[in-house]
Amino acid sequence: MAADAISIRRPTMADVAAIVTHVGDPAVFGGLLQMPYPTEAAWRQRLEDTMKLGATDLMLVAERDGELVGLAGLHGAGTSPRRAHARTLGLWVVPHAHRQGVGSALMQALVDVADRWIGALRLELTVNADNAAAIALYRRFGFELEGTHRGYTLRDGVLVDCHAMARWNPQPPTRPGA
Repeated sequence: MAADAISIRRPTMADVAAIVTHVGDPAVFGGLLQMPYPTEAAWRQRLEDTMKLGATDLMLVAERDGELVGLAGLHGAGTSPRRAHARTLGLWVVPHAHRQGVGSALMQALVDVADRWIGALRLELTVNADNAAAIALYRRFGFELEGTHRGYTLRDGVLVDCHAMARWNPQPPTRPGA
């Protein structure tokens, strides 16, 4: 069976219920730093904040056959101007869409925006050390392991190690004639 087309777009308020349903799934939030029992009000506010003029965060959703199957975000790496060159990245895909190109489509969109439109020099993320599929995805997009945080996050009563990974822009912005 041929894979159905995946479309990447900005989320809308109409996506909030689906986002909350998916982020509320233990199979999804267990791999994130999200808390259980997300609310529609909190996600509505989060989306509104990313849609404001001048907002620096970017959220994208992956959709297939009218179903939201993933979400990714590109965020500032902090408030210090000395970290303006870096962005953090987060991503999730619904379990029934794993290994079907959804994560790759979201990653491609994020790195394109980061490299070609924001001019980010460094992308950073943390990933649970036992999430081999996500680590392989990130490596395909040029992320390298920089270290391991022992007992970084609590997942279902167990402390889990997380890897810090980063990627440098392979073609940093230049100016003509330089």
